[in-house]
Amino acid sequence: MVRETRLSPQAFVYPLFVCPGEGVRKEVRSMPGVFNLSVDEVVKEARETYALGIPAVILFGLPENKDEVATGAWAEDGMVQQAARALKREVPGLVLVGDVCLCEYMSHGHCGIVRSTPQSLGAAVADPPAAAAAYEIVNDPTLELLARTSVSLARAGIDIIAPSDMMDGRVAAIRQALDAAGQQNTPILSYAAKFASGFYGPFREAADSAPQFGDRRSYQMDGANLREAMREIEADIEEGADMIMVKPALPYLDVIARARERFDLPLAAYQVSGEYAMIEFAARNHCIDHDRVMMESLISIRRAGASMILTYFAKVAARLLA
Repeated sequence: MVRETRLSPQAFVYPLFVCPGEGVRKEVRSMPGVFNLSVDEVVKEARETYALGIPAVILFGLPENKDEVATGAWAEDGMVQQAARALKREVPGLVLVGDVCLCEYMSHGHCGIVRSTPQSLGAAVADPPAAAAAYEIVNDPTLELLARTSVSLARAGIDIIAPSDMMDGRVAAIRQALDAAGQQNTPILSYAAKFASGFYGPFREAADSAPQFGDRRSYQMDGANLREAMREIEADIEEGADMIMVKPALPYLDVIARARERFDLPLAAYQVSGEYAMIEFAARNHCIDHDRVMMESLISIRRAGASMILTYFAKVAARLLA
């Protein structure tokens, strides 16, 4: 009767990974219970998710081919586009969130267009660290691909566009492109404070998105910077974000709490793959009580102020809550 913070399946968004093929249900080694799914299997998973009272899924795509302009992200027959059309037919009440990033679709695994610098000649093959220093992520040309991807997803049936790339100015570019394409009512859920975190490892296996050189610290946030996170969120709101997100969740509960105090928008938090994997493997090794720790972690995210939680535990937690 006196509980201050309550969980509901309606607060959950369930991540799904869409891959080519038919009848494919391939478990991710580092994320027990999480699968790469073909479109037909995504539909089955989504039906079960929706029946549990979970209102939304977020879709990530694994293309058949990768290139240096992320064609699979914005192609009309891309994996997420195919899944969105199928889900709109088969599970029409489900809200579809489309992750907008390019790393899964780029041959080099970075979230933007890569340009070589003059010192790159001959360095890439001989010395991987030198290769990282010899390339840079080009911000503004990347915005064109992000905007193009967003329009393609909205036209395919995605209800909410969620850019996760952390390029400067992406929200404004996406908003302008959506409006020009007649998608004025498509909201943007911005990964506004996305930190360069070590907790993303299992996701990079699931999405086959590990960078081939260097890392993402030049465009994702320094985990030590709380005030900068507030500036990043504020900038995205000024550019037209309708909802904001903090990622990861558990190591950044203070960021979630500060964002809840400061900004009056729907606030999401992503309980990322590493957070999920730690609980799963600790429980499998009889170190913790799986369900108790899972629910405690979700309550902590909710208590910090998140109104929506993106979590791989969505289905399991929904069953317990029921």
